[in-house]
Amino acid sequence: MSNSVDATTAPGSLPENAPAGLVQAIDKMRAAEVPGVAIDIFTHYYAQLASGATGLIPEETITPLADPDVIDDVDATPTPDDIAAFEQTAVIRLNGGLGTSMGLDRAKTLLEVRDGLSFLDLIARQVLWARKTYDVRLPLLFLHSFNTRADCLEALSVYPDLPVGDLPLDMMQSQEPKLLQDGLTPVEWPADPDLEWCPPGHGDLYPTLLVSGVLDQLIEAGFRYASVANSDNLGAAPSPLLAGWFARTGAPFAAEITRRTPMDVKGGHLARRKADGRLILRETAQTPADEMRFFTDAAVHPYANCNNLWFDLVAVRAELEKRGGVLGLPLIRNAKTVDPTDSTSPAVYQIESAMGAAIEVFDGATAVAVPRSRFLPVKTTNELALLRSDVYAMGEDYIPRATSAPLPVVTLGKDYKLIHGFDELVPAPLHLREARSLTVTGRWSFGADVAVVGDVTLGDEGGDVSSGSRLEGEPSTS
Repeated sequence: MSNSVDATTAPGSLPENAPAGLVQAIDKMRAAEVPGVAIDIFTHYYAQLASGATGLIPEETITPLADPDVIDDVDATPTPDDIAAFEQTAVIRLNGGLGTSMGLDRAKTLLEVRDGLSFLDLIARQVLWARKTYDVRLPLLFLHSFNTRADCLEALSVYPDLPVGDLPLDMMQSQEPKLLQDGLTPVEWPADPDLEWCPPGHGDLYPTLLVSGVLDQLIEAGFRYASVANSDNLGAAPSPLLAGWFARTGAPFAAEITRRTPMDVKGGHLARRKADGRLILRETAQTPADEMRFFTDAAVHPYANCNNLWFDLVAVRAELEKRGGVLGLPLIRNAKTVDPTDSTSPAVYQIESAMGAAIEVFDGATAVAVPRSRFLPVKTTNELALLRSDVYAMGEDYIPRATSAPLPVVTLGKDYKLIHGFDELVPAPLHLREARSLTVTGRWSFGADVAVVGDVTLGDEGGDVSSGSRLEGEPSTS
C-alpha cells in the first residue's frame, strides 16, 4: 500500500472491496468518533497485516550505525545561539502508557520516583526550572491516551503556570480496535469493553499534532522545533545545548542514541538500510526471533535508541500534508492477549508504529550520540529500584544524575515484577552506589537502609533482609 492517500478520497472512507474484518473495524471506529485520518492510518496497516506482513527487519537487510555526531557534555554552558534555538523549542512528552507490564491500571507517570515526587512532578519542575533559568517560553505538551488523560491532567493542575499562552497542555492520541489473531476481526470483550481498544503506538504523535491543530498553533506562535521523549525517561530534560546543535544541523529530524549497557539489551536501535542507505529504527518486535542474538549484541549494534527525538515542525507539517496525514511508518505487529493480565484471554494483534521510525521518512535525518545521562527509561521495577536508589542524586534542576559509574545491573525475580509486590518487598530505597550487580531470585523482604556492595545474589530460599544490612559480594573495583 502506498505511503500516501488519495487526496480525492475523504478521510476515513471505506476502501473498495474491503475485507469484512476491516469493515467491522472501521464501523467501530466511526461509532467511537475516531478521526478520519486515524482511520486511514489504521486502514493502511490493516492492508499490510492482512497480506501477511510481520514488520520484521532481518539483519541481512541493515548495516549497524557508525560514526554519529557526538555530544559528550550536555551540561556545558549554552551559547546565545543555543538559547535562541531553545526559545523556538516546544517540549512534548509521551504519556499514554498504563505500565501494564508492572501491574498498573493507571499512568505509570503517577508513580512516586523519589522524595514524594512522581514522574509528572519532575517533568513539570524540569520545564519550569529551564524557563526561569534561560528566560524562554518552552511550552510543555503531553500526548495522552484515553487511559491516562483524566488522572494526569488532575495531577498537573497543581502547576497553574505550566500552560503557555493559548497552547493546550495536552493532545489526545487516537484509539483503534484490537484484532483477533484468528480472522483479523475486532475483538469483543464484554467483561471490560475498554480492553477492546488500544492506542496505536507513539507513531500516532504526528497525525495527532496535525488533526488536533496543535502543529499549526505551535508554528503560528513562533516555535520551530520539538523535543520529544517518553515521560518515563527523566534524563531527557529540556536542553538548550541540544536545541542549538539541532538548529545548526539544518536537519528536519534527529534521534538521540547512547552507548548500550547490559540494561539495554532489549531496547531498539538505529541502523542503515542497505537498500537505500537511509537511517531506520528497529525495535524488538521487528527482529526475527532467531536473530535476537545480533539485536542484543552491543558489539554488533553499539548504540541504544533513546527515543528522544528532535524535529522541525515546519518540515513535519509539510510531509504530513503531502502524504494526507499518513506517514507510512513501518508496521509493528504486537501480539498480545485482549486482557494483558489474563494469558488465557483471546490472542489479539495491536497494530502499532514507533515515532522514532519517522527517521526514515525525512531526507537528511540524522542522529547524535549523547551521554547515558539522557537515557533513564523505567520499563520494569528493576529500573525503578535503580532510579529510587542512592545511585542517583537530583539537583535544583530536578534532573536525576548518576553518582557512580558504571551503573549497577539490577535483576529482580517474579515476586517484584508487579508494583504492589515491589513496593511491599522494597518499601525503602536501596543503597546501590557501591554495587556492581544485585540479582534476587526468591522472595526477599528488604528493610530500610540496606546497602549492596559488589556483586550480590539472593537465592530462591527467600527471607528477610533486616534494616541497616550491608550485603557484600565480590568487591567493586569501580
